[in-house]
Amino acid sequence: MSPALPKSGIDNWKKSGMKGIFVTGTDTGTGKTVLTGLLARYMLEKGHNVITQKWVETGCPEFISTDAGSHLKIMGCDKNDIKDYLDCISPYVFKTAASPHLACSIEHKRINPDKIIKSFKCLSRDFDFVIVEGIGGVLVPFNKKKLVIDIAKKLDLAVLIVAQNKLGAINHTLLAIEALRRRNIKILGIVFNNLKNGNKIVLKDNPLIVKALSKEKIFGVLAWRNRFDKLYKEFIPIGERICRAIL
Repeated sequence: MSPALPKSGIDNWKKSGMKGIFVTGTDTGTGKTVLTGLLARYMLEKGHNVITQKWVETGCPEFISTDAGSHLKIMGCDKNDIKDYLDCISPYVFKTAASPHLACSIEHKRINPDKIIKSFKCLSRDFDFVIVEGIGGVLVPFNKKKLVIDIAKKLDLAVLIVAQNKLGAINHTLLAIEALRRRNIKILGIVFNNLKNGNKIVLKDNPLIVKALSKEKIFGVLAWRNRFDKLYKEFIPIGERICRAIL
């Protein structure tokens, strides 16, 4: 693998005053939405004025069904708490369940990255921190030339990777790391999200071998839980480690 970003790179990023991170996945359905909500809840409970953002939503007929709406539920908030920021939180919402570039084509719309950047900067003026959830994996296009991650790079956002912990996670996670490094995008670290009834030996080994090969920080492993209150209790030490890295 190409070398990891030196520690000084993350330190310089923290000193730059950036007020947000980008949460990406090794695939679609890795648990980005849940982790984004859990991290926002943890930061709120620690006294930070935090908000989440989802630049592009697909397969959503209304706000309450969006990932941003799920963030609010996990955070213990509701739509009224952020009613003045709805347009900034979800700049683009499509009914079509597809990659952003395809949803745009089907619905005859176009994603303007400048609108997304403006919405992020608007939120960062009024909040201590903005947690942006990506869409799908790292290399998701919003048109035939550009990727969503390109916008994160333009904003100089460091990336938190959520890896679905299963057979195949090693390859998917290392590919995500390689893609980010080739673009000189800062990687904060990785959270592994366990599948229900996964092979315990595989689940235990995946984070260990990814850390050994990539030298990236592993913030922790989330066990599968069917209740957010139980999941949040297990997330607290992971949230603490992430916050030490970003604040």
